[in-house]
Amino acid sequence: MTQWIRHFRDGQAGDRDLLGGKGANLAEMTRIGLPVPPGFTITTDGFRSFRDRDGLVPDRLWDEVRTALVDVERQLDRQFGNPNCPLLLSVRSGARDSMPGMMDTILNVGLNAETVEGLACLSGERFAWDSWRRLIQMYGRVVLHADGEAFEHALTAARSRAGVEHDHELDLATLQQLVEEFRAIVATTGTPFPDDPWEQLQGAVLAVFRSWNSPRAIAYRRSTGISGEAGTAVNIQAMVFGNLGAGCASGVAFTRNPNTGENGLFGEYLPNAQGEDVVSGVRTPRPVEQMASDPEFAQAHTDLLAVGDLLERHFTDMQDLEFTVERGKLWMLQTRTGKRTANAAVRIAVEMVGEGLIDEATAVRRIRPAEIDALLHPQIDPSFDRMVIAKGMPASPGAASGTVALTPDRAEELGVAGEAVILVRHETAAEDFPGMERSRGILTARGGMTSHAAVVARGMGLPAVTGCSALEIDIAAGSIRVGEQTIREGDLITIDGASGEVLLGEAPMLVSGLGPEALQLLAWADRFRRLGAPMPTPWSDRCGQRTFGAEGIGLCRTEHMFFAPGRIEVMRRLILAQSENERALALDELEAFQTTDFDGIFRAMDGLPVTIRLLDPPLHEFLPPEAELPELAESMGIDAPILQAQIDALREVNPMLGLRGVRLGMTFPEVTEMQVRAIFTAAANVAREGIVVLPEIMIPLVSTASELAQQRQLIDRTAAELVARTGTPVAYKVGTMIEVPRAALLAADIAEHADFFSLGTNDLTQMTFGLSRDDSARFLPAYIASGVLTDDPFQVLDDQGVGQLVRMATRNGRAAKPTLSVGVCGEHGGDPKSIEFCHHVGLNYVSCSPFRVPVARLAAAQAAIANGL
Repeated sequence: MTQWIRHFRDGQAGDRDLLGGKGANLAEMTRIGLPVPPGFTITTDGFRSFRDRDGLVPDRLWDEVRTALVDVERQLDRQFGNPNCPLLLSVRSGARDSMPGMMDTILNVGLNAETVEGLACLSGERFAWDSWRRLIQMYGRVVLHADGEAFEHALTAARSRAGVEHDHELDLATLQQLVEEFRAIVATTGTPFPDDPWEQLQGAVLAVFRSWNSPRAIAYRRSTGISGEAGTAVNIQAMVFGNLGAGCASGVAFTRNPNTGENGLFGEYLPNAQGEDVVSGVRTPRPVEQMASDPEFAQAHTDLLAVGDLLERHFTDMQDLEFTVERGKLWMLQTRTGKRTANAAVRIAVEMVGEGLIDEATAVRRIRPAEIDALLHPQIDPSFDRMVIAKGMPASPGAASGTVALTPDRAEELGVAGEAVILVRHETAAEDFPGMERSRGILTARGGMTSHAAVVARGMGLPAVTGCSALEIDIAAGSIRVGEQTIREGDLITIDGASGEVLLGEAPMLVSGLGPEALQLLAWADRFRRLGAPMPTPWSDRCGQRTFGAEGIGLCRTEHMFFAPGRIEVMRRLILAQSENERALALDELEAFQTTDFDGIFRAMDGLPVTIRLLDPPLHEFLPPEAELPELAESMGIDAPILQAQIDALREVNPMLGLRGVRLGMTFPEVTEMQVRAIFTAAANVAREGIVVLPEIMIPLVSTASELAQQRQLIDRTAAELVARTGTPVAYKVGTMIEVPRAALLAADIAEHADFFSLGTNDLTQMTFGLSRDDSARFLPAYIASGVLTDDPFQVLDDQGVGQLVRMATRNGRAAKPTLSVGVCGEHGGDPKSIEFCHHVGLNYVSCSPFRVPVARLAAAQAAIANGL
């Protein structure tokens, strides 16, 4: 027979699933002898029965509550509903995972016209009537859904009539009048305030049950990843009072500063107040340290310090405490693991290792990867009052303010001049890169979390908001419409890449960075992880790669080298060449550019591998927009109509599945030869200076073993010619990116010609699902909300489908070639859930954008620790 009730004395901290976090911690504090008002918990089993029975209370629940109440009455020598010595109760929620402020609480349950008189005799008339008006207000609003503003209006009017500023200054007569006014407000709901204490208790419990599925609770669980299945417990506890007069107070404290992590009690208290007064903002609380100098609270402060120290050592983490002082005696109402900023979390974890409270593995497990991520990017000051005008997808973390630029050319112009710029586009393309590079942030009306804008922004460490469909961009008019709001080019806006919000005007920023504590934590993480350190992707960030602890470059996108001014024109001449001679001249120029770039990269990566992907995108991405055709035609000495015809001939119905990647090298082998010559010329140049060069050449979009075999022969032959010419041998590897499902299925055959596989999970996800990552933002949120998908597959690796291909490619590739190195390259390489999957599969490394390197280092360590290293 299921038991629905547990007394505090019968539980412990390990009962969180059954008693919820609050109930388990109240039980634990009771167990270790701390001063906790007696009470009991209705278990999460009780809630789930209520939910599963469509709101019917479990059989025997109220009988068990009555029996448990008798026990509490016996401990305190008071009786619930007794007019002479009334017991008052608090009814509070208690989910397994803390959801502060998201669910309902009712205090002072048990007061009516009779018990208020008994309470007045014991504790004073003013206190008794103030407690009753609080109950009517709270019960009316929470249980009966009375208009909360109506209560506030009545309170404001009462203070005005009495000529006082605060509620606690109201006299007895005013409070008695307020009780009647509040009862009248409740009556407008159609249900009068119940005078029966037992009816009050039942209503309060049911209200807490129902608050689990309130809109704010659902939204909070969605944003924090808390399951909706677990449900909540309900804690019923004898009231203690911080508003009895002298020597009474209520407060909230943390055992360490939740903003900075500094060791020491941090918090606030209010004399002669209940807990709701401390957090409501109606009165200004006092710093908790002032208790020490107040004779009424000095002893309670000493006791609180001792309790805080004991609880922190007991739970081995920073604690968030709620307490009441009743006539000088300290009572503990709650302890829980305290919420903290990212900076504080890292500092606390590292310092607790130094204090011997936790070990290094615990410190590494305790920090969420998102907290490390937050340290790397500017954040909007939490105290700032945001004027949000639109919301899109949080595509790249961090925040930025700047003037609006609607074209990449304008963004580049303003950025070069030193102005902070937010580039706003319908969507970005490869040719927008120069403008993106000069911007502080990117905002697009279309695209998803793995669109071009999102991927490039993350690679450069820029905040980005994508898929902001509320934007109506008119480039010709130089303006953006958002509802009734018009924003013009040059106006100031702010984007928050962590929330997806777009704000009007400039917002104050907080900037952190990886301080000594974070670097220490990551050093510990490196000792635990098995996966190779992630390797950042952009070719342009050379020296910065090592800053975040990367072990090389996992994806050097050579196409980005061709978009810079002075180079894109050469690339276009190559694509549109009229003769072999013109093509050869363009290739010579591009080879010189590439040699210079690779030289710089190899120097910066001295001793670390550099994986260079040969040219991958379709050729149309390099071609000019129609407005630039006359200028290009003139520079090439070609009539514009003839040039337009050539460009039209190059157009493809589906360019992402057309002439790109290995197909480009197979069709124009001279392009592969040019890139390989540049790689080995640069490698030989720097190697002669004693720099250790470890190039890894990656051939993209392979789907047959023959493609890789022929391209490898070309690479090996070209490399041998360069080594013979320079006299400098260079060790190198040749591999491929597994991004086509056929390649994963034929991994054993392909591995015969490869030294490594880089699993390109972005494109592999697209082709496996048949989704365009640029267009899926329109419907994927609906799929996730309806439960068709649990996560966006472009953010979190799809274990069931894409994951099967990853396992197959890894297993079969290594069966054919045991020395085969296999890693993941793509946005999944920086996602903690995906990294854990990679750990289980036994991959050698993950590769991600530079600013996600510390995140991936931590996640890889956590995966190793969770699985016994």
